Amino acid sequence: MDVSGGQSVYPLHRCKTIHLVRHAQGIHNVEGEKDHSAYLSRHLFDAHLTSLGWQQVDNLRKHVQTSGISKKVELVITSPLLRCMQTAVGVFGGEDSTDGIDVPPLMVTDAGDSNHPAISSSNCPPFIAVEGCREHLGVHWCDKRRSISEYKPLFPAIDFSLIESDDDVLWEADVREKIEDVASRGIAFFKWLWTRKEKEIAIVTHSGLLTHTLAKFGDDCHPDVKSEICRRFQNCELRTMVLVDRSMVGSDSSATDYLGKNPSGEDAPSDVTCTTPDGLPN
Repeated sequence: MDVSGGQSVYPLHRCKTIHLVRHAQGIHNVEGEKDHSAYLSRHLFDAHLTSLGWQQVDNLRKHVQTSGISKKVELVITSPLLRCMQTAVGVFGGEDSTDGIDVPPLMVTDAGDSNHPAISSSNCPPFIAVEGCREHLGVHWCDKRRSISEYKPLFPAIDFSLIESDDDVLWEADVREKIEDVASRGIAFFKWLWTRKEKEIAIVTHSGLLTHTLAKFGDDCHPDVKSEICRRFQNCELRTMVLVDRSMVGSDSSATDYLGKNPSGEDAPSDVTCTTPDGLPN
């Protein structure tokens, strides 16, 4: 019989806090709203942010700073597509880069037709690009990435070392990734997060990946909670969730648990009836 009242208890070290962010408005969003067939257009290849998108980035940046999220995030993971990397560095990066700073910038001036000043990598968490959190693959040119060798000079402080191929070998011009494959890829990405030591991670990704992956979660919850998990992300929306390891995927031990008995001594629980040697209650 379930007496938990719909609640769950999990060890803290088997949980991660993830801040899920959909990229800000890109040029493909504007054209796709007018005509869905625009997504097939080559001129939307690796779509960059619009000027409105950069305003959305600035507003989310203010929110993560005033809410304290920016001080808690230990790692920023971004899809290796231009619009996500622009969003990621704009929201979670350092202040605008200035002369005399000897660390590489997260983004150089005007990267990806941004008309935006350089963004510093000072006083911010590390950034890594991961293929597993890319958008729905294939057919739509906005979802095809450039070569990593093109990205590196634009985003010098982003770590691209986890991406094996310089060219985009995942995107196909005439084959659209199946929805169930997008969801499987997203779930595999979530499992991969358990290989990371960081406990609080920001992930900047895409609506398709988020929608199809999160739809696989929450079936054991109240319908309203399921709806909250699965609700479609708006441009530059941030939603904070807790990822729970219920299958021993991760191997981290607790950094806060304390075993007690130091020094060692008798510790029979108070609700256990103690008896004297003659069998009488003590």
